[in-house]
Amino acid sequence: MASVEECRAALAKLVAQFDEIDAADRARHVVERTVSCRVSDLGLMFYGRLHHDGLDPFAEEPPADGRPADVRLTIGSDDLVALVDGELDMARALLGGRVKVDASFGDLLRLRRLL
Repeated sequence: MASVEECRAALAKLVAQFDEIDAADRARHVVERTVSCRVSDLGLMFYGRLHHDGLDPFAEEPPADGRPADVRLTIGSDDLVALVDGELDMARALLGGRVKVDASFGDLLRLRRLL
């Protein structure tokens, strides 16, 4: 099981990876969405926001408005680290039940183009 610090580092790396996506691609495929990531085996929740300029750093404090996130991920700590490091394929993780994404169909199609 990955540690809390390793999960924080993986999410920070994910934010950096989103910053590397071409601005034109982000403009085409990104709409502003709130994101939550539940690390199931550690009992942690991280919250972020996706927008045209990238992905905001994840925080452990929920948004002040109290609304559920538009895109909700559930993943184990080891799988989170492996996914961000490129050792785990997102499609296989989804099909294998290692990652659960709760989002609208449109959001899933947009995210698929970015991941």
